[in-house]
Amino acid sequence: MTTLAARQLGFGYPRQPVGRDVDLEVAPGEVLCLLGPNGSGKTTLFKTLLGLLVRQGGNIVLDGKDIGTLSRTQIARRVAYVPQAHESVFPYTVHDMVLMGRTVHRGLFSSPREHDALRAQQALDQLGIGDLASREFTRISGGQRQLALIARALAQDTPIVVMDEPTASLDFGNQVRVLQQVRKLSEAGLGIVLSTHNPDHALACASRVLVLADGTLQASGSPDTVLTGELLSSVYQVEVRLERLSHGQHVCVPHLDGNTGKRFRPGD
Repeated sequence: MTTLAARQLGFGYPRQPVGRDVDLEVAPGEVLCLLGPNGSGKTTLFKTLLGLLVRQGGNIVLDGKDIGTLSRTQIARRVAYVPQAHESVFPYTVHDMVLMGRTVHRGLFSSPREHDALRAQQALDQLGIGDLASREFTRISGGQRQLALIARALAQDTPIVVMDEPTASLDFGNQVRVLQQVRKLSEAGLGIVLSTHNPDHALACASRVLVLADGTLQASGSPDTVLTGELLSSVYQVEVRLERLSHGQHVCVPHLDGNTGKRFRPGD
């Protein structure tokens, strides 16, 4: 059973600490959602968890082993990473971009096999963008690029997937499709770690949630217990409340009073 865990984790860049004392763990079948405002350190934390940045304290354990003892290939066979959408320098086709997710299973310089090509197409079909397979990655929309990056991670066939704001550049319909896929992947036994700016996404699909602000962990636990109006108002500096819909799901509702210059103070 592959798990990814961090204890008392410190993260950042040389001579520039970003966060400290973060504890987290994700196991198969779980969706761990990281919430926090811009600049709170979510992307830096993810890169540290993946061994792309040197940790500044604490430890990271992947599949029972200290991540510092694992090679890049060993990490990539256990954890797939979905970065925020980006431009590609080379005019790869969408299918070729997704096919790169199979590299870890066949070696860097070996040719893809028929099975690899089929798995890449299956991942595209799973995200509803199979018809884009022959298009140039540089000539599709930002939202479509994000879906292709998620498909690449699915084609990698790892037990854990880390997604950095996977819905950030998507329209409402594609946001829903991605959240549906996150649920399906967890139900299939994968461990999912994702970050988002939208508390409603955590309420919709997360097993557990971590709230990060100013580089420190503000709260952790189940979404229904952790995500309160008071906490979210304090973290995002706007007044919000949580309401329960008729079928039981909670949603986050901002209070719009027209006074955009007012900073929320807990207790107001």
